[in-house]
Amino acid sequence: MIDPQLLRDNPDVIKASQEARRASVSVVDEAVAADAARRSAITSFESLRAEQNAFGKTVAKAPKDEKAALVQQAQALAAKVKEAQATVTAAEDTFNSVVRSIPNVVLPGVPAGGEDDFVTLRTVGTKPEFDFEPKDHADLGEYLGIIDIPRGVKVSGSRFYFLRGLGARLEIALMSLGLDRAIAAGFEPLITPTLVRPETMAGTGFLGEHAAEVYRLEADDLYLTGTSEVALAGFHSDEILSLDESGEGHRYAGWSTCYRREAGSAGKDNRGILRVHQFNKLEMFSYVHPDQAEAEHERLVSYQEQMLQDLGLHYRVIETAAGDLGTSAAKKYDIEAWVPTQGTFRELTSTSNCTTFQARRLDIRYRTESGKTAPVATLNGTLATTRWIVAILETHQQADGSVVVPEVLRPYLGGVEVIEPR
Repeated sequence: MIDPQLLRDNPDVIKASQEARRASVSVVDEAVAADAARRSAITSFESLRAEQNAFGKTVAKAPKDEKAALVQQAQALAAKVKEAQATVTAAEDTFNSVVRSIPNVVLPGVPAGGEDDFVTLRTVGTKPEFDFEPKDHADLGEYLGIIDIPRGVKVSGSRFYFLRGLGARLEIALMSLGLDRAIAAGFEPLITPTLVRPETMAGTGFLGEHAAEVYRLEADDLYLTGTSEVALAGFHSDEILSLDESGEGHRYAGWSTCYRREAGSAGKDNRGILRVHQFNKLEMFSYVHPDQAEAEHERLVSYQEQMLQDLGLHYRVIETAAGDLGTSAAKKYDIEAWVPTQGTFRELTSTSNCTTFQARRLDIRYRTESGKTAPVATLNGTLATTRWIVAILETHQQADGSVVVPEVLRPYLGGVEVIEPR
């Protein structure tokens, strides 16, 4: 949730953010009006309640022959207080509904616009070149016997698959490499729930514009998560954390299976395992002092880049435009790897600075030097996922259809250096 104080003091900042996102600007005025109505209702209620309390003392001290009339007045006043309280509740509901529809305020310097308005920050590595016609990852996976899409479709439908043999081991190797590096960087590993309550899903901002992507189990009133970010954000909900400005925070690496409906993506990336309904992912998640959020964002990106460099992938880092940010993100970097058969870069990781937006929704705070509490900052970033297999297979393929295993993964595969047909 956006900062209500910012809404009152400087709504133009929020309006500028909405313009950059190509989102509604008028909703900011609605929120300002709703906030004013809420505060007015609270003031009226508190004034009536104070009057009621004072009148109660008058009734208690009144002579017996006057009490009957005074009690009637007290009852009438109590009815007014009850009505005022109902007005406060309605005004707060209206305010919360409006203000929760406003996405996080983008940070200064974030490019305006939509999906195609990103800014390329750097391109790293050498684009792979072949003296043969390269196969796409789906053909390679079938030839090598490590990806079985027809049986995935037979069992579960479109956008499902089996990873077999070294394909399954390759994914586990990727995840294990990422986890080892996360632990070395001070992240605590967590195997997270993949079913969460509605308040947790809403708290992380995934039930707004992204609701169509989420699987819901209506009978249980639970949601299947599309990223462990959801469970990791909810991990410390309704808590006060110990943080300081030196950079000490709480950092977790969540390993989970993820589920996405891929609504609206009909006809896109139907082939292979680039866009699927189920996959595994290792997600970094940080709770830090708000003053440390930007530095933490850069740190998460550095961990991602080191992984991709050591896997021998050609990639670029882009800063996502405001209109392509999720609800909770104030700034986001995507890292896209080169996919040879597509002749383009495709997203492998993203990392977002969500500032205090999620923490306000989930009531996650730290204690300031003055003893008061304030919302923490939260950040998230992918460190390994199934999709990486696409770039690894296509980048490291050889003329005979085999694939060279990146050196950093070999210890996790029992020393296997080349994946050859089964």
